[in-house]
Formats: sequence, structure tokens, C-alpha cells
Amino acid sequence: MPPAPVRFRDPATVLADHAAPALVRCPRCARLAHYERRAGCTPEHRLVCRSCGLSRLSGTPALWLETRTRHGEVWAYNLEHLDLLRRFVAASLRERAPWYEHGRKMTYVARLPAWIKSAKNRAEVLRAIDRMRASVTER
Repeated sequence: MPPAPVRFRDPATVLADHAAPALVRCPRCARLAHYERRAGCTPEHRLVCRSCGLSRLSGTPALWLETRTRHGEVWAYNLEHLDLLRRFVAASLRERAPWYEHGRKMTYVARLPAWIKSAKNRAEVLRAIDRMRASVTER
């Protein structure tokens, strides 16, 4: 008897729901730093690096959680975003609510590229995700 399929239910989120805070590459020391966007009357973007002590208002730095595969680039803003992506890719049964149940029709997982959604690329994408996770826990 085959094992039960791993089930993933779409949480109906959009990419912006996962954007803050982000793990980025520090422009000074090239190590892991945190980047936070705060909305308001004057939007503020703050970068904080615990390795070199850099703390400043900043532009958009390079993401820490990104890697290339032979099909394209896999990236995530933070560990929660990476975990959602991993659960989606690893699932053999992917469910989402019917179109008429809620207003969000193009969720984050619905907008993922077809090569990430493809079962034939599952092992390669999961290896890339695991490499990105290891890059955070090693530091």
C-alpha cells in the first residue's frame, strides 16, 4: 500500500504577506542581515547587520535566500516564506479553495512558475530550498 500523500492547502496569501522582514546580504560585510520595511506616512526601510553592526536606512539590498537551479532562480524573503515554499513543493496533493469561496484568485502559490510546480523538478527544487535553509542555520 503506498504511503498517504503529503497534503498542502493554499493559505490564500499574496507575496506581499511574506515580504517583511527579509533576510538580506549586508552591503558592508556580505553576511546575513535583516531588512525591514515599515509603511506609513514616510515609508522607512531599515537594514540591521549583527555581524558588523551596520544599522541604517537603506535601499533594497540583495536577498540572502536565493539560489539558482538549471530551470531558474528560487528565492524567498525569510524563513517563513521558505517554509511555505518547501511545504508546497514537497506536497504530492495540493489543494486550494474553490474559486467562489473567497476573493483572492491569484495567490502566491498560484503565481509560482510552472517549473517549480512540476513534479519532475520536485527533488531539485527541494535540494535548492534545503541549501538555502542551511545557509541561515550555519551562520
